[in-house]
Amino acid sequence: MPSRDDIALMAHLMRRAGFGAPYAELEARAAKGYEATVEELLDTEAQPPVDEDILYRAFPALEGALAPVANQANWVYRMINTQRPLEEKMALFWHQLFATGNSKVDNPPELTQQIVMFRQHGLGSFPNLLVELAKNPAMVYWLDNNGNHNGAINENWGRELLELFSMGVGNYSEDDIKEASRAFTGWTIAPKIPRNPLGRFYWSFEYRPEDHDDEEKTFLGTSGRLNGEDIIDIVVRQPATAKFLARHLYNFFVADEPQVPSWNITPPGDPEAIETLIKAYEDSNYDIRSMMRVLFLSDFFKNARYARVKSPAELVIGVARLAGNYNAPRPGFQQLAFECNYQGQELLNPPSVESWHTGAEWIDGGALVRRVNFAANILGNTALPGVQAIVGGLKTRNVQSADEFVDGCLDMVGHLEVQESTRNELLAQAQEGGGLRWDTEEHARESEKQVGVMLALIAASRDYQFG
Repeated sequence: MPSRDDIALMAHLMRRAGFGAPYAELEARAAKGYEATVEELLDTEAQPPVDEDILYRAFPALEGALAPVANQANWVYRMINTQRPLEEKMALFWHQLFATGNSKVDNPPELTQQIVMFRQHGLGSFPNLLVELAKNPAMVYWLDNNGNHNGAINENWGRELLELFSMGVGNYSEDDIKEASRAFTGWTIAPKIPRNPLGRFYWSFEYRPEDHDDEEKTFLGTSGRLNGEDIIDIVVRQPATAKFLARHLYNFFVADEPQVPSWNITPPGDPEAIETLIKAYEDSNYDIRSMMRVLFLSDFFKNARYARVKSPAELVIGVARLAGNYNAPRPGFQQLAFECNYQGQELLNPPSVESWHTGAEWIDGGALVRRVNFAANILGNTALPGVQAIVGGLKTRNVQSADEFVDGCLDMVGHLEVQESTRNELLAQAQEGGGLRWDTEEHARESEKQVGVMLALIAASRDYQFG
């Protein structure tokens, strides 16, 4: 039987490597062991994928006029129902880092295809991922590389590859941007078959050698007839790239850092952790899965509990998974997608190539009220199957006293650890209700109502906003 400490650590892992888990899953995973669970999460292909046929039938507007929200809902469904939680969490990480928005692309299925690419390559080789990103039609269009021609370069992709996707500000020159842009000339989008009468066809990457600048270039001190793959090969070997990627992984999976634009003047909060991740990057020949294994097994990760504000997607998906009523196609996934948007994170449409600002900026006044109301309304609804499971778990434990009541509810929402002040407020509510009783049908109904109130208060707490 796993200990409370084992379950608490597993809850932390599942919040970060996925979107949280109900208590029964935490118990089962803790019984397997922490390291075994890390390996299971990393071995994504050992678990069955989401059924594509069901999804295609459930979201028929994926390729029609309602495509923006249908594609968002499609991803929300996957994040809630996946048996490969780390695969979806990595896709969300790369979407946040390699921000590409429908505001310009205006082709939601192409954004969905980019997310598919993140699932396929997001735990593999970083240089391979950057090559796939450079060839991704949504990215080509988003950063104008289809307008990057031999003799008339467009610097958008070359600039952002270095500034926001790999090395960070201050580690290259303007000449390096120009030379990188020359190397990516000819990387464009192929002509597309018209939509009618057969429906939408996906964009595809095309390399046009006649439009490629094949002359000698000098990039970060290396000279030759460099092409796009050569540029990426040089980039991934830079110490600045290792540090930049390590800090992004730390910021997303471990603890909130200052906003990215300040990183060139603001040191990391935990320099030793960054050095550990840099070493994993270099020792593994730039392998993301190896970096994630080192991260999840490290003490700095295990000790960084509740050191991140949940993003809107993390909050919404975590609550929906706990509620247990979104485990099959049904109306409501689009509303969940809208909820992410209302809270400040419109999936598939980040505000700019700089992406969203994270951490405390997720919880400004308006967004915090929306987050609290959403979580409290869902978890306070005792008609939902996941909430019923929590009630059943408390009844099985024969929880009665106010202390047992509070601790049992905190356990059942994913082993949430709260500050003493929060626990005191919850305890006061439990004492006011007189504790729980299950000995008669009437008492059981009254206890169920009290559980709903307690869960709503927990969801509304400051502590629940952190993961």
